[in-house]
Amino acid sequence: MLPERWQAINSYGIRIKHRTYDNGELGPLRRQHSGVMEKKGLWEIHHDPYDISRIWVHDRRRSRWITVFWKHLNRVGAPFGELAWDHACEQVPGGTEEQIADAAAALLRRAHDGPTPKQGPAAKRSRRVAARTRATTPDRPAPDLPADEAAQEDQADTELAEVIPLGLFDPLANPWRRP
Repeated sequence: MLPERWQAINSYGIRIKHRTYDNGELGPLRRQHSGVMEKKGLWEIHHDPYDISRIWVHDRRRSRWITVFWKHLNRVGAPFGELAWDHACEQVPGGTEEQIADAAAALLRRAHDGPTPKQGPAAKRSRRVAARTRATTPDRPAPDLPADEAAQEDQADTELAEVIPLGLFDPLANPWRRP
């Protein structure tokens, strides 16, 4: 169900949109003919446009799928899709794969942090509220309840309410007719 593409497995691995995917299991398949004559010996590769961290290569010789991870996956701490990658490519025109990966990581970091605070009185108030919120965060445990309140809560938990059974729902019954 994932989009497929047909391409060669080179000595460096598989390159899709300036991203290099490589795995030790690709060793015997590098620069080899896939055996699919209709596709000129290219290999069947499936990729998820919403998660670029991995691709899947179909090895028809052994009837198996090989999961191949992106070479620079450790540079970016969160999963992302091709939309974010394309945006990062626009930010670093002509950049290397590492530079684009760093730009994508910075983009995801900015998205996680939220919008930058505005300037002016509203921003000053927001910063003050945020600072007060951080300052009042309790570092100590909550105080114990007095004995009377704790006893009342225990009693409230032990009293049971009356259970009223509901009838069965009949989707074919006429809803306007009263039983």
